[in-house]
Amino acid sequence: MPGGIPKAAVAFGFVYVLGLAVAPFMPETWASHCRNERGRMKTPVTFYSEGVKLVGDVYAPPDLKPGAKRAGIVLCHGYTGVKDLYLPDNARALTEAGYVAMTFDYKGWGNSEGARSRLAPYSRVADVEAALSFLGTLPAVDADRLGLYGTSYGGATATWVAAIDDRVKCVVSVVGIGNGRRWMRSVRRPDEWYDLLERARADRVRRVLEGQSAPVDRAEILLPDRQSAELAALARRNLPAAVNAIPLEYVDETLQFHPEWVVDRIAPRPILFVTTDNDRLVPPEESEQLYARAGHPKKLVTLKGYGHYEVYTDPAFGEVMEAALAWYRAHLPAG
Repeated sequence: MPGGIPKAAVAFGFVYVLGLAVAPFMPETWASHCRNERGRMKTPVTFYSEGVKLVGDVYAPPDLKPGAKRAGIVLCHGYTGVKDLYLPDNARALTEAGYVAMTFDYKGWGNSEGARSRLAPYSRVADVEAALSFLGTLPAVDADRLGLYGTSYGGATATWVAAIDDRVKCVVSVVGIGNGRRWMRSVRRPDEWYDLLERARADRVRRVLEGQSAPVDRAEILLPDRQSAELAALARRNLPAAVNAIPLEYVDETLQFHPEWVVDRIAPRPILFVTTDNDRLVPPEESEQLYARAGHPKKLVTLKGYGHYEVYTDPAFGEVMEAALAWYRAHLPAG
């Protein structure tokens, strides 16, 4: 087939735009479907991770010419986030700077297939690696220039992936987690901490005997501060894909997930950590410990006066992206 388009894709009626295989649309509606209000291309895609179909969006710069290749960046959302929550703003900032950006839903989240709402850190690592593989297949992307951007729990995921996958050439972790056990302990009073461990122990037995984990409200595990709770509720209010319950087994898995154990393996590839001095949900110590253990080149940026969820809106969002884009331009140029 000309241009390397698989025969199977043509047979199934797929349409190719900027080298992306997407579900068929009528020609007159296609442009309006994949171009957002600011004129940038947003194309829905699907790919597989460990045999499970995942759903994503690829954002391309409006000035992308046929045959041109750009650096590609996979964006990793956090905790109970989905691809349509917060990350589209990051993707648009990246496309403005000339990058191809990709958001996606992990297994069981959003429109992706898989066990619903299971927050499994190592499964997410596999999903990000699959997203990198998919992004690297696109004609508009240089597979030798791939980067990661992770926020909150996604910062932990991005750090772990970069440590084990040398295809990642540059990393940005924003308000990320370095040690799951330390983080969960740090936001609890002693009684709350021991209660959590006991609930996790009981659920471990339940899973063995009954085959399933008990659902629990996300706020019982996250324990958000007042500001974080208010801002998160506001952002999630009109987003049906943003669920509020997760299996309790997440506690066990997070207590054993410590990206600071492997962050030193990223060097000599560059990593930037962005945190805030008033983050009461993921304390700045998490990014500080990651930074302390990382090799060079590395940088730690601490924003002043902002809470955890404020990094997703201006003015903090602008400061985050200013630091992130400066890092990418220095270590992973778009063109």
